Amino acid sequence: MKKVLKWIGIVLGALVVLIVLAVGVGYARGSAMIDKEYTFELETFPIPDDAESIANGEYLAHSLLACIGCHGEDLGGQEFINDEGFLVVYTPNLTSGEGGIGSSYTDDDWIRSLRHGVRPNGENLIVMPAQYLARLGQEDIADIVAYLKTLPPVDNVQPERQIAFMPRVMMGLGVIPASDVAEILPASGIDHDAPIPGMPEKGVTAEWGSYRALVCRACHGENLSGIPENPQNGSPASANLTPGGELLVWDEADFLNFMRTGVTPTGREVDPMIMPWNEFGNATDDDLRAIFMYLKSLEPLETYTPAGE
Repeated sequence: MKKVLKWIGIVLGALVVLIVLAVGVGYARGSAMIDKEYTFELETFPIPDDAESIANGEYLAHSLLACIGCHGEDLGGQEFINDEGFLVVYTPNLTSGEGGIGSSYTDDDWIRSLRHGVRPNGENLIVMPAQYLARLGQEDIADIVAYLKTLPPVDNVQPERQIAFMPRVMMGLGVIPASDVAEILPASGIDHDAPIPGMPEKGVTAEWGSYRALVCRACHGENLSGIPENPQNGSPASANLTPGGELLVWDEADFLNFMRTGVTPTGREVDPMIMPWNEFGNATDDDLRAIFMYLKSLEPLETYTPAGE
């Protein structure tokens, strides 16, 4: 009996050692992913200062790119994620006020952050949808930067981000899927050597609608068939935007009304904290019509169809 207990103790001790080693390896790998500094040849371009360019940048920031949803109406930053013991993130103050990055960012710094998801020193930005902004054309990126440089100063000093022990371990051990890691650390999912993409011709076309719907993919998936609820990070399920979902029976008027009011044709009211229709609703009728045209042109997919299938 003593021998049996001895062997049980040895096995349990070995398991504890293995678990400790695995946790240590996971923490080290996860921390390396979070703290990684990226180096690449930045593709630069001139930033305009004319009124039309600035107005376009303001339009994008306050509508289809939903910058105000994360950084606040005045873009002075705010609490974004507060999950003590896991992840605490405050969005940066984009202005030149106290605590704002606008007082120190150069044109190249803005381009680096928007297109590559990294700070001027090469560190990861956290939960910044740069993987979608990287697909914007040069003109739109330049106009956004032009607008950000004109923001009135807002004094708002934000606390440092906190990424706790367990998420680092979970990242390092692959418990958090690579697709979710790319949402947390967007720079990890960007081809930093890819050239700046061209822009389609503006108009009420499916091609222009696809371009204007870039950020929709952040919540509805790469193929826009929706993403299931994620209990791990508390994300709710998102809708299937292809003709295989509810939009099959919507017409253009239904879509525009929903984007302005958040009310579906069946009378269901959608929480703007889940679907920021109040921000997307600032878009022009032509942009919204183009997006609807694009969505109706998609192949009907079952809800939550994985990308690539």
